[in-house]
Amino acid sequence: MIGDKKELRKQITEKLSKVTKPQYEHLSYHIAKGLYQDEYWRDAKTIGLTISRQPEVDTYQIIRRAWEEGKQVVIPKCLPKNREMIFRTLNQFDQLESVYYGLLEPIESETTEICPSSIDLLIVPGLAFTESGYRLGFGGGYYDRFLTKYNGHTLSLAFQLQIVSQLPVETHDIPVEKLITDQKVMFVNG
Repeated sequence: MIGDKKELRKQITEKLSKVTKPQYEHLSYHIAKGLYQDEYWRDAKTIGLTISRQPEVDTYQIIRRAWEEGKQVVIPKCLPKNREMIFRTLNQFDQLESVYYGLLEPIESETTEICPSSIDLLIVPGLAFTESGYRLGFGGGYYDRFLTKYNGHTLSLAFQLQIVSQLPVETHDIPVEKLITDQKVMFVNG
């Protein structure tokens, strides 16, 4: 099972590495446009999402749009000791610092922790997705653990090439409610 996931991560990462910068920008823009038209986005006052790194769908433009619309943006802070994650407010990009693996996270002294029940919409990252909403993460299990105590709406943003026919699904895996790709919106669950 773990070997399958490792091999799939490698395959998807390889596919994504072939996306040129102009393609990446174009596809990310189309995905963001689909998100802005979605009812989960429109109804959400507080949105949880990660700070993207290429080749993930660009979230910088999404964060800017959320601020323009008066939405509160919260981003994850990983707690490696207990392999959990919390969300903290983000009001400007200079409240970020580079942590392990070059991930950008909120600076604790400049941001405020938000409880999971205050997040209306959680945009869940992943490397690969099935049309039924299951995802293959990056291997840390942080989102899997967080989703067990989260009751708001969930969706994932993905390039169509990240959609696969099947994934090794485990009993603790929780699918997202919607997938938004550069080609379509899939209401998959919930």
